Amino acid sequence: MIPFIDLQAQRQRLGQALEDAILKVVRSGAYVMGPEIGELEAALAAFGRAPHALSCGSGTEALVLPLMAMGVGPGDAVFCPSFTFAATAEAMPLVGASPVFVDVRPDTYNLDAAKLDAAIAAVKAEGKLTARAVIAVDLFGQPADYPAIASVARKHGLALIADSAQGFGCTLDGEHPLHWADVATTSFFPAKPLGAYGDGGAVLCKDARLHDLLVSLRVHGQAVASDLEGRTFDHDPKYLNMRIGMNARMDTIQAAVLLQKLTIFADEIEARNRVAARYAAGLGDVVRVPRVIDGGVSVWAQYVIETDDRDGLAGHLRAEGIPTAVYYPVPLHRQAPYAGFPQPGGLPVTEAAAQRVLALPMHPYLDVPTQDRIVSAIRNYVKRNG
Repeated sequence: MIPFIDLQAQRQRLGQALEDAILKVVRSGAYVMGPEIGELEAALAAFGRAPHALSCGSGTEALVLPLMAMGVGPGDAVFCPSFTFAATAEAMPLVGASPVFVDVRPDTYNLDAAKLDAAIAAVKAEGKLTARAVIAVDLFGQPADYPAIASVARKHGLALIADSAQGFGCTLDGEHPLHWADVATTSFFPAKPLGAYGDGGAVLCKDARLHDLLVSLRVHGQAVASDLEGRTFDHDPKYLNMRIGMNARMDTIQAAVLLQKLTIFADEIEARNRVAARYAAGLGDVVRVPRVIDGGVSVWAQYVIETDDRDGLAGHLRAEGIPTAVYYPVPLHRQAPYAGFPQPGGLPVTEAAAQRVLALPMHPYLDVPTQDRIVSAIRNYVKRNG
C-alpha cells in the first residue's frame, strides 16, 4: 500500500539529530514549558514574520485562545466557512459565541469575500448577534484571499483571524497571512505540513498586549508583566490568577521535534510544490485539479481533485493499493451540533464540493515512479468510465 503521508521518510531524513533532541528533553526533566518552548516560539515568529508567537497544546486551543483574549463570548458572531474541519467552528461555542457559516469560492474552496460581506450585513441587519470577528481558513494549504477578506473585515470593524492549521508557511504575494490578519493560528498535528509527534499549536500576532493576554490565558490566567506593574508578587506568577484561563501548554518534546523539522521545512514546501505540479501536469485533462490563488504559494497539506464519480474512483484506487481521503464529506452546517447556527445566503458551493472532492497521497517524499503509478491509475479509470 502506498502511504497517504510518509512521515517515516521525513524521520529518516532528520536522523540522529531528531532522536538526540528528543532524548535531551527526556534527560532534562523539563517536560512542560522547557527551554525548547521559547526557542520554538522565536523560530516560528521568524519564519512567519510575526512580532509575537505563542505555542499551545493543539490547533483548537490556538483558535480558542485569541477569541478569549479578544473578549468574544455570548451574543457574538464569528464568521467562518462550513467547508473546514470542526475545530474551526467549535472554537466559537467553546467561548459561548456563535459561528456564522459563509460559502466558499468554487476555485480555491476558501472564504468568498463577497459572500462574507453580505453575511455580515445580514447579521447586522437582523440584530440578534453582534458581529465580532472573521476566521478565514487556509484550506488544503493555500492562502485565502486575504486582501479582499481583510478589506471586508475592516469595513465592518471586525477582527480577522487566519486559521492556518493546514497552511502554516503559505504566502500570498510573498507575504504570510499575518500581514493582513490580526492573528494567525496553526496546528502541529502530525499529518500537517509542519507536524509534531503529538498534538500542538501556535498563535502568531502583532499586538503586544494581545500576546500578553495569550501568555496569561495559556496557563490558567496567570499574572503577566503588565498585571504586575506597580505591585509586588515574589512567587511563581502562575499562582496569581488574574483572569479565567485554561491549560494550553505545549509539551517540551513536541517543541524539540518541531525545531528539528523547521530546519527542513522550507525545502519540504518546495518539494510539495513539485509533487503538486506533477499531479497537475498528469491529471489536468481528466479531472479537475486544484487552482491556487494568483500570487499564492500553497504548502499542499492535501492535494484535492474533483470528479463526478468520486466514490467509484476512490474504490478503484483502493483496489490498486492507493489510499485516498475525503475532506469533507459532510459540511459542518449539515452536522447536528452546528445545524442551528446561521448560514445567511446559503452554502451551495460548499454542498456541491462535498460531493466531489477526493484527496490523493501528498507529501514531500512522494517519488516520481510512485506518483506516476497514482496518475496512471486515475487516468485509466476515467478513460474507461467516461
